[in-house]
Amino acid sequence: MISAFTNIFKIPELRQRVLFTLAMIVIIRAGSAITTPGVNAEILREWFQNAADHSAAGGVAAIFNLFSGGALAHCAIFSLGIMPFISASIMMQLLTAVVPQLGRLAREDGGRRKIMQYTRYGTIALCLLQGYLLAKSFENPQSNPFLPGIMDTINRLGMNLVPVPGLGFQLLTVATMTAGTMFLMWLGDQITERGIGNGVSLIITVGILAQLPAGLIQAWRTFVPTGLETQAAVSPVVLVLLCLFLVIVIAAVIAVTQAQRKVSIQYAKRVVGRKVYGGQTQYMPLKINYAGVMPIIFAQAILLFPSTIINMAFPQNRTAQELANLLSVGWLHYVLFAVMIFFFSYFWVATQFQPVQIADDLKKYGGFIPGVRPGRPTADFLDYTMSRLTFAGAIFLTIIAVLPQLLAQSLQVPYMTAQFFGGTGVLIIVGVVLDTMRQVETHLLQRHYDGFLRKGKIRGAREQRPRLGSGQVLDDSSLVLIWAVVAVLVIAGVTIFFATQR
Repeated sequence: MISAFTNIFKIPELRQRVLFTLAMIVIIRAGSAITTPGVNAEILREWFQNAADHSAAGGVAAIFNLFSGGALAHCAIFSLGIMPFISASIMMQLLTAVVPQLGRLAREDGGRRKIMQYTRYGTIALCLLQGYLLAKSFENPQSNPFLPGIMDTINRLGMNLVPVPGLGFQLLTVATMTAGTMFLMWLGDQITERGIGNGVSLIITVGILAQLPAGLIQAWRTFVPTGLETQAAVSPVVLVLLCLFLVIVIAAVIAVTQAQRKVSIQYAKRVVGRKVYGGQTQYMPLKINYAGVMPIIFAQAILLFPSTIINMAFPQNRTAQELANLLSVGWLHYVLFAVMIFFFSYFWVATQFQPVQIADDLKKYGGFIPGVRPGRPTADFLDYTMSRLTFAGAIFLTIIAVLPQLLAQSLQVPYMTAQFFGGTGVLIIVGVVLDTMRQVETHLLQRHYDGFLRKGKIRGAREQRPRLGSGQVLDDSSLVLIWAVVAVLVIAGVTIFFATQR
C-alpha cells in the first residue's frame, strides 16, 4: 500500500492531478477563513465554541457549519458552502423522476446538460434567498431561532454582531455569499476535470474533515485531566474503548457501502452472419445502501425544524418546551428519526430505481434472469429484491444516524467528537475516499503499477501475495485486520501512557 502512494508521484499525469487537487483544497480552506465584510466573527466563533458540546443547541446552524467546514462559525465568504448546489441537484433529481417532461428531457441527447443548467439557475436562486435570510438573521440575532443563546454571548463580549446594519450590509452579504458559492462550484468543476475525484464531493469531505482537529481537542479536554483538575470528566478507559469502537464503525460503514447483491443476467446467443453474439453471463449489482446518505439528510432537516419552530412560537410554555426537547433528544426523536429514514430510503429507491425500465431493456437486448420470465415477472423480481436490500440498508442507516447522539448523551462525549462516530459525516467521508481511491487505482493499473491492494474489492485482481511459513497464502483481508489491531493497540498504549503521566 505504501508503494502505491509512491507510485502516484512516478506518473506525471497522476502527479499533476493530485497536486492540482491539493492546490484547490488550499484555496477552499483559505476562503473558509476570510470573514464577510460587516460582521463581527468573534461573536459567532464564541457562540459555536460554547454550543459545541450540545447536540440540541443550534442544531440547524451546527449542520450547516459542519458541511461548510467551519466557514459559518467565521461568517466566511464560503459560509453557504456547496449546500445550495446540493439542494438544487436533489430537487432536480426528484423533479426529473416525478415530472414527465423533465424525464423525457433527461433521456434526450444533451438533456443532461440542460438539466445541469437548470440546476445552476436554481443554485443561484437558493444562494440569493439564503444569503438574504442570513443577513437578516445577523442583523437581528435575538429573533433568530437557529442561534439560541447568542444574545448572552453578545452581552458578555459587549460587541454587536453587525456594527453597521442596513440595506448596504444586506446587499453586500448576499453578493458575497452568492459569489462564494458559485466560486466553489467552479472549483469543484475544475477538480473533477483536471484533478482527481469528484470535485463537489471532495469539497464537502474536506469541510467535514476540517472539523476533526476541533473534535480531537474537545475529546482531549474531556478525557485528559488538566492541571487544575484532579480527574477527567470521562475515564481514559472509555477513550480506549471508543477508539476500538470507531475502528469497528468505520469498517462496518465501508463494508455496507461496498456491499451489493449480484443478480445473474444470461444473454441468449444470436447468430449474425458468421459470428455468434451473446451467450455470456453477466451480473447486475444491486447496492444494499442504494440511497446513500440522502435519507439521513432529509430526516435531519425535517426533524430539526419542528423543535425550532416550537421554541420560537412558545418560548414561555413549559409543555411546549418539553415537547421540543423530546423532538430534539428524547425517545420520540429517535422513533421519528428511524421512521423517516425508512420512509426516505424507500422513497429514494422508488424514484431512482426503475425495475420496469430495466426489465424492458433486458428483454430488448436478449437478456434474462435465470429462472425468471422476461418482462413483468423480471420487474417484480427486481422490485422484490431491491425492497429487501433497502430494508437492510435502512436498518444500518438508522443505527449509524443515532450513534453520535447516543454517545453524546450516555457517555458524556462532546458532540463535536461524537459526530465522527456516525451520521452523515462518516458516510460521506467513506464514500468519497473509496471513490477517490478507485480513480487513483485506475490510473495506476493503466500504467502497470501496483494498486493499493494486491487483491480486494477496489482492484479485484489476482496476483501473487506473501506466503506464510506453512505455504498458505496470507489474504489481504487478514493483513488489513492485523494492521487494524496493531493501530488500536498503539492508540490504547499511547492513551494509557499519557493518562498515567498525569
